Amino acid sequence: MTGTVLIIDDEEKLRSLMKRIITLEGYNVLEAGNIKSAQKILDKEDIDVVLCDVKLPDGSGVDYSKTIKEKFPSLEVILLTAYGNIPDGVQAIKNGAFDYLTKGDDNNRIIPLLNRAHEKVLLQKRIEKLEKQVGQKYSFDSILGNSRAITDAIAQASKVAPADTTVLLLGETGTGKEVFAQAIHNNSKRAGKPFVALNCSAFSRELLESELFGYKAGAFTNATRDKKGLIEEANNGTIFLDELGEMPLDLQAKLLRVLETGEFIKVGDTKPTKVNVRIIAATNRDLKAEAEKGLFREDLYYRLNVFAITLPPLRERKKDIPVLAEYFIALAANRNNRKPLKMTQEFIEKLQLHEWKGNIRELKNVLERAVILADNDELTVDHLPFDLQIADKSSGILSAFDLASVEKLHIIKVLHHTKNNKTEAAKLLNIGLATLYRKIEEYKI
Repeated sequence: MTGTVLIIDDEEKLRSLMKRIITLEGYNVLEAGNIKSAQKILDKEDIDVVLCDVKLPDGSGVDYSKTIKEKFPSLEVILLTAYGNIPDGVQAIKNGAFDYLTKGDDNNRIIPLLNRAHEKVLLQKRIEKLEKQVGQKYSFDSILGNSRAITDAIAQASKVAPADTTVLLLGETGTGKEVFAQAIHNNSKRAGKPFVALNCSAFSRELLESELFGYKAGAFTNATRDKKGLIEEANNGTIFLDELGEMPLDLQAKLLRVLETGEFIKVGDTKPTKVNVRIIAATNRDLKAEAEKGLFREDLYYRLNVFAITLPPLRERKKDIPVLAEYFIALAANRNNRKPLKMTQEFIEKLQLHEWKGNIRELKNVLERAVILADNDELTVDHLPFDLQIADKSSGILSAFDLASVEKLHIIKVLHHTKNNKTEAAKLLNIGLATLYRKIEEYKI
């Protein structure tokens, strides 16, 4: 893809020289002698990289770089000056410039730097394209996937979003419950009002009560002033309570009061606080079974379970893995200043064979690791964790208790260690080479 570069410099001879050099690299080059004419070009043309002089007839290139980045955040700016100094360089980077070069001294750096800046722009455009395909962030369209399991969940969430009723999101950890909660909020009449999220498993009982309901000054040691709880912070908006099954029973009673009356009493207070808040709760537990055992309030369960949506685990929507992988790889590459990366077909197949007990969260982490390990612009099986590398269609899930499965896995690990040197592997396994070949054939390794 040919990039477009805008050179902003009042020295016409220098502009012409740079244009000639950059054009030879395959770029389309435009020129401007000042900020005013540059702005007209930027408003009209699709520019990828700007090479901008620091001293211009109608302003400072350092200051103008900030204006450019504010209006065109995906565009990259490289500043050029004949009078380089550290304060200008620091300010340029703070303003969002890609880099800062001194004319004459850094001529050999211009093209490599330009190429890197252009690669970053291409990656950002790729991410924007993916996000356009799935709509705005936190909309239902931003939930990637076309499998029946996920589209059914999206359809249910879309219907309940404007209804302002309580929603209970069910499903394993890492299936995207918070993304669904935000999408429900953003498609409700409360959109634009606060969305507050709290993981109930992250706090002790005392801290959870303080975080959720707030307290009055003097309620306990070090409570020197009143504190709003998150329910009050979410007033007129939505509060998302993740891992609700971890909430102690006495706090469940206070939450039930909020649902039934719209009020609660802060720690150390005597008067109730009124709120108008929508509650979206999530759990990976079977709350009905917990309620039957007395581990969760039955009245709260039925009050929460007005509209329940079960989010599918990733293993039930494996056809969605390629598009999810492409998106997470693009994000990871952008975060790590990497050029766009491609996946080999075998890489994709190994992802689809894995069971993903950690669901989307595990997939995202595996792909970030792969991006960091990649030495070039292609992701291969070698960039995956070992348990993903050895997955194959015939083996299925290796049982931890089945002797043949354990033996097969051990042989695979030893062969991996010896880089498939079977003679060395047989020595390490303390078996004959013929026996090893027989087991390789038997286990279809």
